[in-house]
Amino acid sequence: MAIKSYKPYTPSRRHMTVSAFEEITKSKPERSLVESLKKHSGRNNQGKITVRHRGGGANIKYRKVDFRRMKDDIPATVVAIEYDPNRTANIALICYADGEKSYILAPVGLKVGAKLMNGPNAEVRVGNTLPLSSVPIGSQIHNIEMKPLKGGQMVRSAGNVAQLMAKEGKLATVRLPSTEMRIISVDCRATIGQVGNTDHELITIGKAGRKRHMGIRPTVRGSAMNPNDHPHGGGEGRTSVGRPSPMTPWGKPALGYKTRKKNKHSSKYIIKKRGR
Repeated sequence: MAIKSYKPYTPSRRHMTVSAFEEITKSKPERSLVESLKKHSGRNNQGKITVRHRGGGANIKYRKVDFRRMKDDIPATVVAIEYDPNRTANIALICYADGEKSYILAPVGLKVGAKLMNGPNAEVRVGNTLPLSSVPIGSQIHNIEMKPLKGGQMVRSAGNVAQLMAKEGKLATVRLPSTEMRIISVDCRATIGQVGNTDHELITIGKAGRKRHMGIRPTVRGSAMNPNDHPHGGGEGRTSVGRPSPMTPWGKPALGYKTRKKNKHSSKYIIKKRGR
């Protein structure tokens, strides 16, 4: 998808870019596949803020995307490609032969009118969902399950793609976009192809108001706070952080600090860690 820029008639417009939405063929969502989305502004069930800098934002409805794709051996036709405000990727509205409609993630190259199929008997074609046991080694995949029948959990954001590297017995090795190599059951399903809207990472927000539309509030620097609010706070004028390394508001190292538990049960499925 192309990127659209504007004439700089205001300072914020000078560097602002948006998606051209050339692939989008339908502006309003399917009414039967949307539901109201309640905002929590980063607060948990006790009313305490657990995620900072959240609040406000435009009113949006949630699109019920089918990540499981369990309707096997029933052909489906792509009806439309739509924008989804809840995710970076675009979504595709498909209609099965029995009349049921569903939303799926729209991969690169998926066009209106294309025929899709789910299940082990489906062709290895962009947009089709198959068990890893039926996917050829070397194929590009996305929307990958971590447990059979649970639905795709990995590789779902715009432009992401994983690769099936090997299969041995009941296990398959997948290389994720982070370069992590992970073992997954061959009974887990994945969708063929790369997630669409690949130019999303090239978009420049351009102005603060656009972030507020997304429900993201301003972030204050720790060095601009008082000492009782942040480890970086206090001092006369502009001062350094005053510590060997930057810290979080709760006194934990902010850069390069490993947060994954060393004895996490799923570590045995990781062959090669990311970034190595």
